[in-house]
Amino acid sequence: MHGARTSAASLTGIWQGIYSYDDGREDAPFVATLLDLGGAISGTTHEPCPIGASSTGLAFAEIIGRRVGVTVAFSKTYDGTSGLDHTVLYEGALSSDGDEIEGAWLIPGGSVGRFMMIRGGGRKEGAALEMAAAA
Repeated sequence: MHGARTSAASLTGIWQGIYSYDDGREDAPFVATLLDLGGAISGTTHEPCPIGASSTGLAFAEIIGRRVGVTVAFSKTYDGTSGLDHTVLYEGALSSDGDEIEGAWLIPGGSVGRFMMIRGGGRKEGAALEMAAAA
């Protein structure tokens, strides 16, 4: 039964996330607001950006992607206001309860790493925030 719930689960909501680099750079937290319409995903993210790169201290990006069963794939394109304007490709797996996505990201021709996102409002959110604080 859990598999059926996962394949039909909507990703709409606010997600707390963290991504890490394979080259050892410091992990970075982010917040994603997603809208899932029948598997078509859109949304936005905001995250701390490099010091001096933005007057607000935040980087903003747009998300466009797709959910098929437990597979979630999306691109995150920074809007340029923070000095960041590249695209990052993400692919991950949705947990059986539909509240966690874990996988890998890559910048074409550049960096690679891992990420985890946890839907806001639950006990897992606290665990993600603790993980981000410990990083």
